[in-house]
Order: sequence, then structure tokens, then C-alpha cells
Amino acid sequence: MSDDKPITSQLETAHKTPRRRGCLAHCARFWWAYLLVFIAVVVLVVCLVIFVGIPHIAQQKIDAATLTIEGIRVTNTQTQNFTMSINSTIHSDGSVKATIDGFTGEMYLEDLQPHTPFASVTFPETTSDAIQIVNVTQFTPITDMVAFTTFNTWLLHNKTLRVTVKGDTYIHVSGIAKAFPVSFSKTVEMPGLNNFDGTSASEARISQQADANGDNFHGFASIPNPSLVTFEIGNVTFDTFLLGQYVGPTYLDNVLLVAGGANNFTMHANVSQLPVIGALGQQPYCSNGGVLPFQLRGKDVLNNGQPLPYYADALATGNQTVPLPIGAAIKAALNITVPCA
Repeated sequence: MSDDKPITSQLETAHKTPRRRGCLAHCARFWWAYLLVFIAVVVLVVCLVIFVGIPHIAQQKIDAATLTIEGIRVTNTQTQNFTMSINSTIHSDGSVKATIDGFTGEMYLEDLQPHTPFASVTFPETTSDAIQIVNVTQFTPITDMVAFTTFNTWLLHNKTLRVTVKGDTYIHVSGIAKAFPVSFSKTVEMPGLNNFDGTSASEARISQQADANGDNFHGFASIPNPSLVTFEIGNVTFDTFLLGQYVGPTYLDNVLLVAGGANNFTMHANVSQLPVIGALGQQPYCSNGGVLPFQLRGKDVLNNGQPLPYYADALATGNQTVPLPIGAAIKAALNITVPCA
């Protein structure tokens, strides 16, 4: 039995040696084929990284970036166009060195379907730096009057609203010649005008006879603008109501509504005095010092002689209540004291 083991070992060795030599000979003969397969695999991996991996990563970086709007100015307003300036900042992690081509972004109300652009903004070429300041000033034609009026209406009546900026562009990654298509889509929540809540009037003056302009009332209005948007509005005519009754037109001239605080304007009106005197004799107005709740509804807006329907129609969608201390002015002008009924 012990003599069989060496014989078996010798046979196994005899079989393995020719097999190993055969593999080595095969590899030596067909080395070029294995090299081609290796090169093909490397090329495939590189192509997948360049054409699949990098575009996917680039789009992820674009999606993860945030857009902050610091302010918008709408000036030089005309019937069919205006000048728009936007100050904004794009924040990203800055981990990928790249350049993003300039592109046109469409702006629309995120929460109103269908998504109809009310304006477009041309973004310049930017980089992927962690903080990228983007300031744009451009001439803006109004391509959809209904959509732009709707935006102004939403901005007027809401405390906040969401606006989306969306556009397609290309990104150039450092070290790679090919440009990759990406989509830029950012939704920004903006403060609205909240129907001019907090508007007040002061220094009311009443005259018995109308002046050369047909006005018998003068005063000052303070209008808050908590939004990010500064508007050049121009001359505004309001229909004025008191306790549901129309009492005449009210005018504000040269209105530039600056964002971020209260705006003060002179106002003048032609007010029917009998309804005012009648209201002053009712509670609670006869005991609160004669402060009456006038309501203003937009009628016409003219700037440099041009009608601005996108503002006028928005202002006509609701009433702005303005408490006006007019009792003392009536007493001084007409020399009467209105008792409580």
C-alpha cells in the first residue's frame, strides 16, 4: 500500500506540468487578443463615467444648489414692456469645478396650474463656486398679459407666494471638453403685499369748493411694501367707497412703491361730502374721533401717459381699506360738529 502513493503523486505532477505549459503557450500566442479586451473594458468604463456618471453628478449638483432672490425692481413700465432687475445668489457646495452656460429662465407661479410663464430672465454664464452672485438687468417685453396680470394679482393679495425659475443649459466640467446638458429649476418663496394691509392716511384737509383740478380733499397716504419687488407704477386712480357707497375718485401721483418698508405719497380726491357727514353721525365713528373706513379699488394706472393694465386690473380685484381721520377736517372746513345719531 505504501508503494502506491509515490506513483500517484508522480502521475498528478505529470498531468499538471503539460497543462500549465499549455496555458502559458496559449497566453503567449494570443496576448494581443487579451490586450484588446482589456483596452475595450477600460474604454467602456471611461465612456460610462464621462457620458453617464458625470452628467448625472452634474445634474445632482445643480438640483442641490439653492437660489435666493434679494430683490426685484420693475421700472420704466410701459404698456407692453418694462425693465426688470433681479439681484440673486446661488449657493452650492462648490465641490465640482465647472462653468454653466448662460440661459433663459422662464418664471411662473408654482402653485397655479397650468404653469404659464409671466416673464423670462436671461442668466449670464456662472461658475460652480460655493457662492455665486447673479445680478441681471434687462428689457422685458410682456409676452403674456394675462399671466403677468395674474402674477401681480397674486403678489397683491397673498402674504407669500412661490415663484419657479426654470430653464435648460449646458455645464462644462473642468478637464473635459464635452459640454453636458442640465436643467435648472428653482422654486423661491417670496413675501407678498398682503393686500397693502396697514395702509393709513393722515393730515386730511377738506375744502367746501373744489380746486382747479376738481379736488376737494387732500392728504397723505402711507403704503407698506413687505415684498421683495419695487414697482414703478405712476399715477393711480381709485374708486372710493364709504360703507358700501361710492363717494368719488381718489388719486395717487408718481407712485414708486419701494420694497421693504412704508412708502409715503400725497393723495387728492373729489369726495361727496353728504355721505361722509352721514357716516360721521353713526357709531362707532361719532365717538372714535371721526375715523372712517374708506375703501379704495383700483381703476386706472398711467405712467408717462401709457396705460398699465397689468397693474390696474390687479388693483381692481379687491378693495384696500384705509382708515381716515376725517372728522376734524369736516368740522374745520364746514364749521359743523356732527352729533351721534
